[in-house]
Formats: sequence, C-alpha cells, structure tokens
Amino acid sequence: MKRTAAVLAAAVVALVPAAPGSAAAAEFPAFGLPAAPGQDVSSAGIHSESGTATVMNAIDLTPRDGVVRAPLAGTVRFQHCSGGDWVVVDHAGGWRTGYYHLEGIAVTDGRQVAAGAVLGNVGNALPCGGSSTGAHVHFTLWRLDAAARSPEAAGDWDGISHERLATDVAEAVGVALSGRTFGGWTLREGTEQYSGTATRVSTGEVVPLPGTLRHEP
Repeated sequence: MKRTAAVLAAAVVALVPAAPGSAAAAEFPAFGLPAAPGQDVSSAGIHSESGTATVMNAIDLTPRDGVVRAPLAGTVRFQHCSGGDWVVVDHAGGWRTGYYHLEGIAVTDGRQVAAGAVLGNVGNALPCGGSSTGAHVHFTLWRLDAAARSPEAAGDWDGISHERLATDVAEAVGVALSGRTFGGWTLREGTEQYSGTATRVSTGEVVPLPGTLRHEP
C-alpha cells in the first residue's frame, strides 16, 4: 500500500502550480480566509506540512473568535484516523483545503457548505498524529487529480498518518501558498519555515508573518 513520493508525483505531474501571470494561475479560486469577514486573524508564517519539508502549503491561523469557517463553497470530506476525524473541504476544479487540529467539528461528512459556513473551532486535536502548541487551525492547500492511479493523489486519505501526509502526499499534491491570495491578502513565503509576508491587495500594506490580518469582505 505504501507509495514513494516519486510515484505519487508522477501521477499528478500536471498539477504543478502555474507560474504567476499564466492562464492557469488566473484560474485560482477566490478564496477567503477561514474566518468571518472583518475578523482579525492571527497568523504564523508559511511553512510545510511537517515544518521541515519543501512544499510550503500550510499556515497556522487563529481567528479572534476561535471559529473556523469555509473560505469558499465546497463539499466537506472527513478523513478518518485511529484518533478521530479531521476535516477537508473539496472545491471546484480539484482544489482542496485542509483544517487540522479542529475541535467541536460542526459539519458532517459529505455536507455541501457555502463560503462562511462554520466548520468548527480552533484547537489542538491530533487525530492522525503530529503536534500542536496553542489552539489554532493548521490550514493547508492541495490540488487533487480524480483520475490519478494513486488513491492518495485522488484525495483518499483515510488512515494516513500526519507524517505521511506531510511528506509523500504533500510532495505530490500540496500546493505552495506563496503568491496565492486569501481574504484580500497575497501571501509570500520567507527564507525560513514559519516566516514570510502578507500584502493587503486593496492598499499594498505589507504585514510580516507572524502577524495579524483582517479578513477583507
């Protein structure tokens, strides 16, 4: 059952993020932040799933009210592990957003949700392993391929440990956050894990990460 990162990557070679300014890049969805519009959101810097790997597809976020919401309409999918379930939302075009550490999950598997729907609360849950220091949501970005030979590349992550998700799966279908816009802020990774900047699209204001962002309506 175990597959190497090379095999997974070959299955989804067409999913490499497009260069900024290309036609494919223009197709990136109009994601919000996983918080209510107008809400202040504390943000750690951009990092990889593991905090050491190369694909920088993760960022730790804490909305001031502690409530995590869908940043775009989609379908909730539970990923099951021995320690419980965790939530992802599948969006049009093969895009997937992930929400690790959630507590008080407020949705059900297979539910269609609108942008802004409550998914749960920030927390420290570790259903598939990993670590957490201080309640937050570990927010991640992915691009799946329903026709891939690998079930992991197609999005079936039941029983996959956080360690494998952070390595093999992230290398195959994780999408770097740098250059992507969420809730009116364009994110840029830094030279080190958990660093970077966020630029407010409407004003050009640059906030170093870690920092606080206000979710633009």
